[in-house]
Amino acid sequence: MTAILQKTIPYNPLEPRKLPGIQPLAPQDWLIWDDGFAAQMAERERLLAQRRAAVVQMSEEALPAAQELLAMVLADRYPDLPAGADRVQRPDGAEIRIDSSDPMGTLGRITQQDFCILQKPEGAGEHVLTAAVLCFPANWTLAEKFMRPLIAIHAPVDSYDRGIAARVQRLFDGVQVGRPLWRFNALWYADATLHQPRPVTGDRPRPSAEDAQYMRSERQTILRLPQSRAVVFGIHTFVLQRMDLLAQWGASVDRVETAGV
Repeated sequence: MTAILQKTIPYNPLEPRKLPGIQPLAPQDWLIWDDGFAAQMAERERLLAQRRAAVVQMSEEALPAAQELLAMVLADRYPDLPAGADRVQRPDGAEIRIDSSDPMGTLGRITQQDFCILQKPEGAGEHVLTAAVLCFPANWTLAEKFMRPLIAIHAPVDSYDRGIAARVQRLFDGVQVGRPLWRFNALWYADATLHQPRPVTGDRPRPSAEDAQYMRSERQTILRLPQSRAVVFGIHTFVLQRMDLLAQWGASVDRVETAGV
């Protein structure tokens, strides 16, 4: 398969930051499109058609939050959509039916971002992953994380200790409506494939950074839905060739093997 790559990235993924590296985000910058839109959307369509069970999950209790998220994304990305319209036309020309009974599947077809919905059950100490469209996982699987709390979701990440877990939970508790947050991660990969699931118990080795020619970076956003109060974790995936990253940021990309988590 031909590698799906961007030529530029709107932040420096080599910039060192302490975990969790959260920053405020202007509401109008919550969702973005980039030069990889058409190719990434074609790959999303393929995955949703051929591997839907692996990339979409939603619990019954998450339906209202998922429908609220769909309405918010439509208002943001398709502001000229007439009231009552049942279809949108993407920037690549594809016409997509809006299916409110399948909000996560529809979200996967109308924007580049993957989305995870996390809700905090009454009396619980952590948010739980109750719905997601995850077409581009990087070494994790939706099936293993669905309906799990935050700390269990991050269990394989060595640097995600209980101190970091407590800080992230406080962020999820404290994020305010209309005041989204963002962070990024960045890792060198030998393989540019966007869909890279990896079971926690699997024996397939993680990609080696040695001689890797691709930088994979996730622009991760955290947003509170105003009605359901659910938290949305958005993931916009960039994959760039080493030479393009160097051309844009003008510094040696060989000096950093890992930036972020």
